[in-house]
Amino acid sequence: MRQIRIQRVIAVLALASFVAGCTADPETVESVQIPAEPIVQPVVQEAITPPTESTGENVMSDTAEAKPTKYNELTDIEAYVILKKGTERPFVGEYTDMKDPGTYICRQCNSPLYLATQKFSSHCGWPSFDDEIEGAVERHVDTDGDRTEIVCKNCGGHLGHVFLGEGYTEKNTRHCVNSLSMKFFAEGKPLPQVVHLPKAK
Repeated sequence: MRQIRIQRVIAVLALASFVAGCTADPETVESVQIPAEPIVQPVVQEAITPPTESTGENVMSDTAEAKPTKYNELTDIEAYVILKKGTERPFVGEYTDMKDPGTYICRQCNSPLYLATQKFSSHCGWPSFDDEIEGAVERHVDTDGDRTEIVCKNCGGHLGHVFLGEGYTEKNTRHCVNSLSMKFFAEGKPLPQVVHLPKAK
């Protein structure tokens, strides 16, 4: 019983002390330092570039389409004509009698050479043109000095020979070209990319 009384006395004294503290003069109460709010460092995010809106057009980057690194592959007979300056047999070429509108390009490098509007019938056995696309063909006198060879200016591939003064057309010129030296693309069909490489010596 005595222990219970002592505990009650202690509890009463504690309560009296608490009440006295609450009613004390504010000036005598020791000020309490409230810690400042912690400084939160903002999270820095890397800027994100928004995607470019599509314009609906095909845009070709530098790596979108690789440029050709070699000329077109040739069959043995094509190489004989184009590289070794041979001549195909007359009246067998696929373009000898062709009259369709379009463009004739170099079989080796795709460079445009002749337009169908420049082609005419000479009945000589090979495709004949009285003019070429400007800057597409070079002329070289044969080693025998009798004829003038014509070659693709871009790649140097042999095309045939040019003859003057025959009177076939008003231009008085005949480019006698091997069908094997050319490829034909019909009017309206896109032409392939030209292969630009140093000429073979």
